[in-house]
Amino acid sequence: MIDLRNEKLSDDLFYEIEKEVVKTWHTGAQVDFDDGVAYQKALCPSKSFAAKLVEADAGGKTLTQPRAGVALPNEHIELLKHLEDFGFADLLPSTIDAYTRLNRYEDAQVGIDESIANGRSMLNGFPAVNHGVKVCRQVVESVRSPLQVRHGTPDARLLAMITFAGGFTSYEGGGISYNIPYSKDIPLEKTIYDWQWVNRLMGKYEEAGITINLEPFGPLTGTLVPPCISHAVAIIESLLAAAQGCKNITVGYGQLGNIVQDVAALKSLRKLARYYLDYFGFEDVYVTTVLHQWMGGFPADESSAFGVISWGAAAAVLGGATKVIVKTPHEAMGIPTMQANAAGLKATKQVVNMLQGQDLLELHDVHLESGLIEMETKSIIDKTIELGYGDVAIGAVRAFEAGIIDIPFAPSKSNADLALPARDNDGAVRLLEFGNLPFSAHVKGFHRKKMEVRGKLESRPVTFQMAIDDIYAISEGRLVGRPK
Repeated sequence: MIDLRNEKLSDDLFYEIEKEVVKTWHTGAQVDFDDGVAYQKALCPSKSFAAKLVEADAGGKTLTQPRAGVALPNEHIELLKHLEDFGFADLLPSTIDAYTRLNRYEDAQVGIDESIANGRSMLNGFPAVNHGVKVCRQVVESVRSPLQVRHGTPDARLLAMITFAGGFTSYEGGGISYNIPYSKDIPLEKTIYDWQWVNRLMGKYEEAGITINLEPFGPLTGTLVPPCISHAVAIIESLLAAAQGCKNITVGYGQLGNIVQDVAALKSLRKLARYYLDYFGFEDVYVTTVLHQWMGGFPADESSAFGVISWGAAAAVLGGATKVIVKTPHEAMGIPTMQANAAGLKATKQVVNMLQGQDLLELHDVHLESGLIEMETKSIIDKTIELGYGDVAIGAVRAFEAGIIDIPFAPSKSNADLALPARDNDGAVRLLEFGNLPFSAHVKGFHRKKMEVRGKLESRPVTFQMAIDDIYAISEGRLVGRPK
């Protein structure tokens, strides 16, 4: 029975859980917390993810970061160095393989062995748990830039232990964002509880003088997710992490394509995250933002794909994002080559450099859209807090049960799956169906009117077909899925 509360885990409970986590794979025995702290302190300051974000944020700069990961250490290092040297990446990832994300370490080991035998990666990422602390340190020492673990793991405890001791200084995910969009049957209270332990481990590093950046996964399903829903999840996960001692958090958002909505979303996300962290007494948590370039279907044509990538870069800079997660021109074809990955980075960097110092944050339309997003997000978060009687951990579970938080197209049984999005006539993502989202009649009326305008222009009823058309539109060279 899980006793879920948004309170800092006691040391007794933390170490009791740690004993069990270490046993899940033999490399867990390599982890020594004090040694991990000493190793982190000995790293060059330029390898601190949090410090680089704070510096960029203070200077109004937008940093670039790819996704990348292969099975074997030498090839993984080669990939990262290529992205750093030829893609000019400011921040580097290690994307973790699918077996590790599911805690299937035996299968990951088979993938490593097959990769050695075949001379190429047979895994879709870097199996950090299997490689262990020593290999993680080799990766960290091979590059100049800070490294983040990007994964998708519902139970990310052993992965956190190994990579933190291995010198990684940023960690992606949370108990909601790495469950509801990824899994079907895992209870939400379990993943929130497991991630409280991960966040407490980060808090213990913080108390020892090492700041590890946390990035809740903003895009969720990456499929037409209205900003208010992704904002609510990111902010709730930030509150859960802050309660465990995390001090440096990057809240994220997945690009939707309408520039006014994207800029307004970034503006409102930072403002709302700051508001709720301060409200709960976490004034010392530093907040930055990240925009994920379009997470949906991409055009197969490389030139068209570069257009989508560049538009994402523009949205990030004009919205004041601290960093941008970069896509590749091979997005429609599967795992990209290192050259294609670097090309996406260079295209993004070109746009970032050209637009640096410009923004659209004070446009009238951005203010209006930002106000709408704030109103919607607050209605979701405030109802979540109410359901938990002030406790956001309890409230989050109850909010999903009631459909107060409802992530479109998510596979989890914990998700109501009643909210249905589609684009309005200008390409902004609105709602066709609200499910149990706690919106006022005024807000619902706004969404309906926006969709009616589109329906009238396209001479068709406002139905689910619009959502289907919109899902495929960008891959077909448009933003709004108009009838052919």
